[in-house]
Amino acid sequence: MSKTALRLRTAVALAAVAAAALTGCSTTDSGSETTADGLTKVTLQLQWFKQGQFAGYLAAVDQGFYKEQGLSVEILDGGTDIVPQTVLAQGQADYAVAWVPKALASREAGAGITEIAQVFQKSGTKQVSFKSENIAGPAALRGKTVGNWGYGNEFELFAGMTEAGIDPAKDVKLVQQQFDMNAFLAKDIAAAQAMSYNEYAQLLETKDPATGKLYTADDFNTIDWNDEGVAMLQDALWANTEKLKDSKYQDQTVKFLVASLKGWAFCRDNLDKCRDITVAAGATLGAGHQQWQINEVNKLIWPSPAGIGAIDKTAWDRTVSIAKNTKNAEGATVLTKDPDADAYSTEYVTKALDQLKAAGVDVTGASYQPAQVTPTEGGK
Repeated sequence: MSKTALRLRTAVALAAVAAAALTGCSTTDSGSETTADGLTKVTLQLQWFKQGQFAGYLAAVDQGFYKEQGLSVEILDGGTDIVPQTVLAQGQADYAVAWVPKALASREAGAGITEIAQVFQKSGTKQVSFKSENIAGPAALRGKTVGNWGYGNEFELFAGMTEAGIDPAKDVKLVQQQFDMNAFLAKDIAAAQAMSYNEYAQLLETKDPATGKLYTADDFNTIDWNDEGVAMLQDALWANTEKLKDSKYQDQTVKFLVASLKGWAFCRDNLDKCRDITVAAGATLGAGHQQWQINEVNKLIWPSPAGIGAIDKTAWDRTVSIAKNTKNAEGATVLTKDPDADAYSTEYVTKALDQLKAAGVDVTGASYQPAQVTPTEGGK
């Protein structure tokens, strides 16, 4: 069994164990804990450490947007050993950020979670190669050494190869990629997985030993899964399904979304300020990297014609279809059946968008233009 398949099966097994542990779990009343000044305490579980990927939530804390809604929000770091949707389902957080296919796999295993807003409208995943490899599209991956992280991150890659007529089990050499670009830079991997806002930036922040200058985009080919029609929905906000039966939690959810989405609108319009907020929040990589990251994340969000956080059913259905029908090298799929009707709800984000529009907040970003961010060595 490949390491990728083993990790996927392990992740699914752990999700099932965690979901089973939910039976009989009680959740606290959403309004039971307040601060000394009367704010309702709320926790948000991230899927990774604090960085520009989550700048909108950090800005909502820093700028007092949550406080305006009567909330005191604590943002919890994620990591390799933290499954945000499981933390949410177990009642250890009030809300969570998670990729849609991974969260749906946990839901299928029994985790009581519901998507309440789709923040990222596009996928940030790329497959990157040096120009010398001549990999201009998925079909050119045939016979190449192809890296992927596993953990359910690989299914856009597998869907893209399958669409191109490549059998991922036979026609490429799959390599378990670490969460860095070291093997790629060492030429041990011909085509590596990278997020547009993180690992790809790290390449552009690295010196080419042959020239002594930073690599540039001209040194690489990138496959963008949005362009290939196999993009899956990524960063979404999730709530606890059982708690959504409680009117207080419902009201709190709308307030949480109002402030969170306002935070993202703020970062669209205040890139430098959100860079500083993110660095101050404890991001491990430098200010230059965070500025690149927030700018690239903004590209995944804006413009949002239906309003930031709106759930596009076409994109949802595509994600579910890929999750059900795309097999990895061991024949495993993310999902075995369609999600049930409670897997997502548009009710709360619709109410939040109505409030934001009434307050004069630009929720579509129709005129949005990304900034030009110049990479700096080491992302400093």
